[in-house]
Amino acid sequence: MALEHDSDVPAWWRALGLPGLFDIHTHFLPERMERRVWHHFAHGGPLMGHGWKVTYQWPVEERVARLRDMGVRHFTALPYAHRPDMAADLNSWALDFARRTPECLPSATFYPEPSAPAYVRRALEAGARVFKVHLQVGGFDPRLPELDGIWGLLAEAGIPVVVHASSVPVPGGCVGVEPIGGVLRRHPRLRVVIAHLGMPEYAEFFDLALRYERVALDTTMAFTDFAELGMPFPQSLTPVLLDLGLAGKVVLGSDFPNIPHPYAHQLDALDRLGLADAWLRAVCWDNGVAMV
Repeated sequence: MALEHDSDVPAWWRALGLPGLFDIHTHFLPERMERRVWHHFAHGGPLMGHGWKVTYQWPVEERVARLRDMGVRHFTALPYAHRPDMAADLNSWALDFARRTPECLPSATFYPEPSAPAYVRRALEAGARVFKVHLQVGGFDPRLPELDGIWGLLAEAGIPVVVHASSVPVPGGCVGVEPIGGVLRRHPRLRVVIAHLGMPEYAEFFDLALRYERVALDTTMAFTDFAELGMPFPQSLTPVLLDLGLAGKVVLGSDFPNIPHPYAHQLDALDRLGLADAWLRAVCWDNGVAMV
């Protein structure tokens, strides 16, 4: 069925026999920071070109209500730091938000700084179940020696780390498959979730998922009209996409609320791929539940 409006979403997942949706890639931030992010998306900048209008520039209560109304049973906050001395405070805010919002998985982040190992441990002790790292915005190399212990700790804990590692929206910094690939060579059991299916370097990141048992990819903005206009998914990879999804290595992501389209459009974009209902069930629920 076509999904034109967010109100269409519950009927869609019910028709698949699902209890709801599991979205591993949504964002909630302190209000002041959130408004800066929205301004950046709307007006472009060094990493955004012309930018886009964020669809859900709503108060936090209304955004949470929309996710609940659509049946998104599990979602994330996914803070990420772009300079020193901010990650610990972001973690405290995100963990408190999760305590107040039962559907939100306790989320955390880190940045290469002397205090990072201590606040990562505190976040894990406080119940963090997913981390986020944005290598482009953060502008750091994930292979830095001071991060090695953190990667090892997260690998041992089996905690998924959603990593923006590709060159979207523009190349720059330590992006592409090689930097995060270097981390995985040292920590092959690390549970990395490559954001945006790795677009536009789809093939390279798919190879990474095939090579490492715990590497997965999220669907964030992939296959949407916005993404297909400039970064179309190569049809030759569709069989691999099918296999990876059924093997537990593709999970639903949306980037809500920072998207230039309704939430329903992400699901419609997945539906119109024409892959098996079993694939949609795995991607939209089973794989995420198994991951965390």
